[in-house]
Amino acid sequence: MAIYITNTETGKKEELKTIEPGVVKMYVCGPTVYNYIHIGNARPAVVFDAFRRFLEYRGYKVIMVQNFTDIDDKIINEANEWGVDFKDVADTFIAEYWKDAQSLGIRAANFHPRTTDYVNEIVDAVEKLISKGYAYTVENGDVYFSVKKFERYGKLSGKKIEDLISGARVEVNTLKKDPLDFALWKAVKPGEPSWDSPWGCGRPGWHIECSVMSQKLLGDTFDIHAGGEDLIFPHHEDEKSQSEALTGKPFARYWMHNGMIITRGDKMSKSIGNVFLVREAVKRYGKDAVKLFLLSKHYRTPIEFSDEIMMENKKAALKVLKTLNRFEEKYPYPKVPKRDEYMNDIEQRFVEALEDDFNTPKAIALIFDLSKELNKAMDEGKDDEALKRYHLITRVFGSVLGLFEGGVKISESENTNKVIEEILKVRQEFRKAKNFEAADKIRDALLNSNVKILDTPDGTKWEILEVEE
Repeated sequence: MAIYITNTETGKKEELKTIEPGVVKMYVCGPTVYNYIHIGNARPAVVFDAFRRFLEYRGYKVIMVQNFTDIDDKIINEANEWGVDFKDVADTFIAEYWKDAQSLGIRAANFHPRTTDYVNEIVDAVEKLISKGYAYTVENGDVYFSVKKFERYGKLSGKKIEDLISGARVEVNTLKKDPLDFALWKAVKPGEPSWDSPWGCGRPGWHIECSVMSQKLLGDTFDIHAGGEDLIFPHHEDEKSQSEALTGKPFARYWMHNGMIITRGDKMSKSIGNVFLVREAVKRYGKDAVKLFLLSKHYRTPIEFSDEIMMENKKAALKVLKTLNRFEEKYPYPKVPKRDEYMNDIEQRFVEALEDDFNTPKAIALIFDLSKELNKAMDEGKDDEALKRYHLITRVFGSVLGLFEGGVKISESENTNKVIEEILKVRQEFRKAKNFEAADKIRDALLNSNVKILDTPDGTKWEILEVEE
C-alpha cells in the first residue's frame, strides 16, 4: 500500500513518491542551542523520529538531517550574560540536547550539521544569489534577499505579497530596499563573533543556513522537509524561496509540519515563559507517558499540555508497562510467535493507520487494545495468544513508534513518588490551615530523607537529592 502525507505546500494529502526509489531524504529543522529544550521543542523531534522509524519499517532507506543552529542573537546574548564565548553556550546546550533526546529514546539523525561549520558554503551561496539578481548588499555590509524578485514567494505559506506589504511593520533598518526583504548576511556588531566575507565581517542570517546545509547533504531537491508549523512563515517560506532562486530547481517535494503545544491558551514558548522542560516532564511523568502525550493527537493538530492531561498519559503508560511486566515475570524468555491470520490482520490495521498521514492516535489505540487482550490471555492461561500480543506490542508497534523500549520493568521509585505526592498533599492542607509549623516539620523530615521541596508560584516542586557515597 502507498503512504500518504499532507503536503503543507498544496494543503492536500498526497502519495509519497520519492526521487530515488526506496530512499527517503529528509530534513528536520533542529533547535537553536541557547537553552534546554522544552516539550514544544520535543514534539517535532519525537514525531519525525517515529515517522522515520515507520518509513524504515516499510522498507525505505532514510537519510535524515537535523541541524543545530549554533550562532544566533539569543546564543550571543546568553554568552554575553555568562561572560563566555558563544561556542561555549552552543556546545553546552548541544550536549544537554543529547541528554534529553536520549531520555526520550530519540535516535540520532544521519547528519547533525552546525551552522558554523558551513559558513564558507553559505558565503558562496549568498554570492551566487547576488550575481543572479536575487540579493543585494547595503552600505553597512548586510546582504538581503529581494522578496519581490522571486515570483513564487508565498506559495508555501499561502501568503500574498500585497497582504504582507499592507501589514508590514516599520523597520528600524532603513537600508533595506523593501520591508519584506530578509537578511542573508548580517554585518558584525561590536562584541559579536564574525567571519570574513566579500561584504565585510559578519555572520549568516537564520534562513540561509538551512538551505545550504540541506542542499549540501541531501542535494538541490530532496523528498521531505519537516518542522513545527510556527516555522512555515517566515523561516520555511524564506528558505524555500532562496533555495529555488539559487538552484532554479524545486527545493523539497513535500513539507510536513506538526501542530503546536498549547498551555493556558498560548503556544508554548520561552519568550512567554510558559515552558515545561523535557527533563522535568520525563522525571515527573516518565518517558513513555511523555511520548504517548506527543503522539496521542494527530501530528498536525495542536495539543494541550497540562498536569491533568500528563497524569492521564502517565496512568495509561503504566497500565501497559505493568501488563508487559507481568508477562515478562511469567515468561522471562519470550520467543517469536508463529505468524497467523490474527497477527497479520492486526499488523495490517496498524500499518494502514500510519500510511494514512501518519495517524498515530489510531495506531496507539491498537496498542491499548492489545494490552487488554494480553492481560485477558494471561488470566485464561492462553500462553500462545499472550505471546502474540506481547510480540506485537513490544517488538513491532512499540519499536515503530519508539514506545516501551529499553526494558519494561516498572521503576522501583514509582511507589516512592506516590508516597511523596501523598505526603505533600497533607503538607498542603496544613499550609492552607496556616499551620506552618506542622508544614515545616514535614518539609524538614523529607529533607532528612534526601527529598528537597520548594514552594513556587506554580505549586510545590520536589526532587530526590543524590546521596554521596
